[in-house]
Amino acid sequence: MKNIRNFCIIAHIDHGKSTLADRLLQTTGTIAERDLKEQVLDDMELEREKGITIKSHAIQMNYKHKAQDYVLNLIDTPGHVDFSYEVSRSIAACEGALLIIDATQGIQAQTISNLYLALDHDLEIIPVLNKMDMASAEPESVKDQIVELLGCRREDIIEASGKTGMGVDRILNDIIELIPAPKGSEDAPLQMLIFDSVFNSFRGIIAYFRILNGTIRKGDFVKFVNTEKEYHADEIGILKLKPEEKQELRAGDVGYIISGIKTSNEVKVGDTITHVERPCSEAIQGFSEVKPMVFAGVYPIDAEDYEDLRSAMEKLQLNDASLTWEPESSMALGFGFRCGFLGLLHMEIIQERLDREFDMNVITTVPNVSYRVHTKKDEIVEVHNPAGLPDPKYLDFIEEPYIKAQIITKSDFTGQVMTLCLDKRGELKNQVYLTADRVELSFDLPLGEIVFDFYDKLKSISKGYASFDYFVSDYRPAKLVKLDILLNGESVDALSTLIHFDNAYDFGKKMTEKLKELIPRQQFDIAIQAAVGAKIIARSTIKAVRKDVTAKCYGGDITRKRKLLEKQKKGKKRMKQVGNVEVPQKAFLAVLKLD
Repeated sequence: MKNIRNFCIIAHIDHGKSTLADRLLQTTGTIAERDLKEQVLDDMELEREKGITIKSHAIQMNYKHKAQDYVLNLIDTPGHVDFSYEVSRSIAACEGALLIIDATQGIQAQTISNLYLALDHDLEIIPVLNKMDMASAEPESVKDQIVELLGCRREDIIEASGKTGMGVDRILNDIIELIPAPKGSEDAPLQMLIFDSVFNSFRGIIAYFRILNGTIRKGDFVKFVNTEKEYHADEIGILKLKPEEKQELRAGDVGYIISGIKTSNEVKVGDTITHVERPCSEAIQGFSEVKPMVFAGVYPIDAEDYEDLRSAMEKLQLNDASLTWEPESSMALGFGFRCGFLGLLHMEIIQERLDREFDMNVITTVPNVSYRVHTKKDEIVEVHNPAGLPDPKYLDFIEEPYIKAQIITKSDFTGQVMTLCLDKRGELKNQVYLTADRVELSFDLPLGEIVFDFYDKLKSISKGYASFDYFVSDYRPAKLVKLDILLNGESVDALSTLIHFDNAYDFGKKMTEKLKELIPRQQFDIAIQAAVGAKIIARSTIKAVRKDVTAKCYGGDITRKRKLLEKQKKGKKRMKQVGNVEVPQKAFLAVLKLD
């Protein structure tokens, strides 16, 4: 056990952690030259396309140091704020972390929040200054920032480059020297923490675990503590580039177990596995329960695909434990699911994965956050969906979630960032200059305001330099109203939103104008209205496509034309009574992109 090191890599998005992980794999000979490609651990097609890490990936490396063989278990983690739950799970399975900071950009918001996650678990932190080969690197000023943040010595900071391989040997040396070996006993009752799982259509569910105490052998009879299910360990092994079967694994090891589990709700991430005959006395304290920030309805385009969508969601949840969902139905869209996501990028990724991995075409409704509704009977109702809002006459007041946001930006963009946050009903709490040209701004913001396009706007006004991190602080009373969209007097529940009273008119006007462009014309007029309660606040009309019925009348009496026009008028009237308006998928997406 003393020769095992478990560590993860944490960093802000785009600071080069996947590239540095490639160099570590290459230096330790874990990966053959012919298999080498960029970001080898990002094996999902979507990750390679977007150039971001979505999943944590575990891999084992062997390394010889001072004539001793060491086993290094590396877990590469995502950097984006929407995937911080993945990071927290990786951290729970490790004793140390490489904190990677880009020498050209310095410390960013996500670096700080990931660092605090690691410090909460008492991990040993090794600071690494990456991208030293770039001409725009500013190592001295970034080192000042690191020393101030970590309180370490300047000489502890490793200068490295993922591209050229500079500093990799020193990183491996420090991992072995500084990160403590796993604690635990091989003779104690078995205690294994599940930190991830994947679905394999041939083998069932494969759970990834970290053994804290005890030893497991192939064929052992094991029990999952929280779900109280019992299985035989058909296959256990370690995670190399491809899984490698082993006969036994001991305390400190990271590996996988296949036990022929077919139903996804029998494996919970954060659960403990132990032996049936000699169980451990208590389950391992898992990670914090995930709190979704953004809710949206996901509906199959074809109602018959509902069951397929359900099984796709179950399999996705195995692979992404931060996704939560429950069934719901809508008048406009039929049966579907109300899903909770950690953010908008998370929602976009889930939609893409449903399409690519499970071939599911889905409609996603307007995302919103959860509100606390206080009724006049002193009851508190949690509302995730505008349709679930009680009747206005029973309402006392509504509370909305507020977040504490940390924005780190170059000081040139301070004014624009402040304007953006104040437009979103934010309050400036604090302003700290980290260096001469970098400033940290702290805001209290309503979560509902940042759900739509806040992150995109922040990136564009700061030319990509601002970094953003947040956590939910509390609920505060707000003057919110339910904005309904009516088509020919019929409410489309999938387009209704809860919105602040001051923004309702502008938003309603933009919605009606946008829908006018997107809904195809019919042979009758379509009235698109935005309403708050019974009051119409905005309207657009899609004019009818008119067939020229008098085209074949030339000459003769005017009454011939009038007769044909009257006949057409009656037909249109009847059509308006029975005709229904289809809202295309584009319309639901366009609402998200309203400027």
